[in-house]
Amino acid sequence: MANVIIPKWLIPKWLSRLGSSLLLGGQTVAALARGRWGGDEALAQMHIAGPDSFLVVLLVGVAAGTVFNVQVASELTELGAGEAVGGLLALGLSREIAPILSAVLITGKVATAYAAELGTMKVTDQVDAIKMLRTDPVEYLVIPRVVALLVMTPLQTMAFFAVGIISGAISCAQSYGIPPAVFWQSVSEWLKPGDVPAMVCKGAVFGLVIALISCGWGLTTEGGPKEVGTSTTGSVVMTLVLLALVNLTLTQVFFG
Repeated sequence: MANVIIPKWLIPKWLSRLGSSLLLGGQTVAALARGRWGGDEALAQMHIAGPDSFLVVLLVGVAAGTVFNVQVASELTELGAGEAVGGLLALGLSREIAPILSAVLITGKVATAYAAELGTMKVTDQVDAIKMLRTDPVEYLVIPRVVALLVMTPLQTMAFFAVGIISGAISCAQSYGIPPAVFWQSVSEWLKPGDVPAMVCKGAVFGLVIALISCGWGLTTEGGPKEVGTSTTGSVVMTLVLLALVNLTLTQVFFG
């Protein structure tokens, strides 16, 4: 039976790039299985994905914990259920708010940098030069970034959760008269043993998605410098869409 060749113009560009990103993911997993972890470059990328992003994550975490209480604590306090505020906040942060908001913030800061950097390298033929030096671009460019986000995204998610809970406890005590002991007792009663590991797992998966899509879009950039901006925007849009879909799937797996 003859092979059917689909004309390239019939395949949407975003679908082709998504396929390239999935292929990149397979190559990355294979390289990691061989013990290729990026070395010093991975540490450098951790610094970019970690300390340079932590402040933004912490500030949004404080705001999230406080705003949650403004919306929820006042209502529950009026209904005489103020003792449940801590538990609801802990569940909301650990299961959904901390992982997804941390991932969105990292997408905005780190994924854009990755896509723009690799896109620039692609259109200026630096990636081809790496190949000519008999160096695998996946091992040299992609793996350090994947490793960095696999490590730093869960850490930032946990930091988001911690500051969100603490800011919630403070705002409850100052604004609604809920004693800290009552707040933390509620947290311990409502938060299940598997919630925090599930949160960390979500963070790791989100980090993998962010790294692969941003690197995939960067390495498939074609044309001139103008296309770098287009690739960067496209990578952010695709990453956010996939984060929403992956989050829905993981929520069903962990809590369905």
